[in-house]
Amino acid sequence: MPAPKCSIGNLARLACEWEVLARKAGNVCPGREFPDLTVDDFLKSAAAIAPVMDQAPHQPLGVTILRSIEETRRVVNTNTNLGIVLLLAPLASVPLEVPLQAGLSRVLAQTTVKDARNVYAAIRLAKPGGLGTVEEQDVADEPTLPLRDVMALAKERDLIAAQYATDFAVALQTVRDCLINMVRDYGNVEKAIVASHLYLLLRNGDDLIRRKLGNDDGISRVAIFNILNGLNTQAGRQQFLELDAFLRSDNHVRNPGTTADMIAAGLFAALRENQIAAETPFPWVDHPFAVGA
Repeated sequence: MPAPKCSIGNLARLACEWEVLARKAGNVCPGREFPDLTVDDFLKSAAAIAPVMDQAPHQPLGVTILRSIEETRRVVNTNTNLGIVLLLAPLASVPLEVPLQAGLSRVLAQTTVKDARNVYAAIRLAKPGGLGTVEEQDVADEPTLPLRDVMALAKERDLIAAQYATDFAVALQTVRDCLINMVRDYGNVEKAIVASHLYLLLRNGDDLIRRKLGNDDGISRVAIFNILNGLNTQAGRQQFLELDAFLRSDNHVRNPGTTADMIAAGLFAALRENQIAAETPFPWVDHPFAVGA
């Protein structure tokens, strides 16, 4: 994959491409697509939002989010990237010459009610599954609080919303740093993504799965721990294949979509800060899908 020119939009696109091309357990990836959701859908969506992300430092956050979903809907007719857009847009709003953490704090502190209204419109356009209803500031209504305050109301039940309330603590201090360390250890991007995805699933579970199944998702945290510690062993590869098959069972009801969204955000932050180079080798040659157990 050729390295992109260094622009916010190109880095966002690469982060999205790497996320979907990495063969992660339970997610859409090459060779393992869903009947209504394909790798190509995600790649088209990544290309669609790149020009919008380029404009993010020059326009209100809510406009970036709504325009990104509008452009996505021009090329696909399904929700491929609402979570990704909600995470990438604040990060992309920080100009490349500005330190990311300080700039992000300013972006989040300055959100408005109009930003919240645009985000609500984007959510309704994307039509994500399993949102349910809440008593205060429900997405079916018009918000009356600034975007960050609205997100803070959901921080205990939604990891993406929590990033707005915490200056992206998990996305930056956990996911980005984990990806950087894993790339350093493994020497390729795909294995680093797979391992980081497993670590985040072990650490946080997955909100998309919880919205569909509650806390009783049947996912063995012990198995995930063993896989992480045995990715290079026959037993670990077998357990990875078994976990992947379980997550894809029952019509993909255990698709860890929020975890994948967080991976995309961590990748973008690491690329933006040049902690992971765009030229880093991508493929994990002996991935369990390729060589079996």
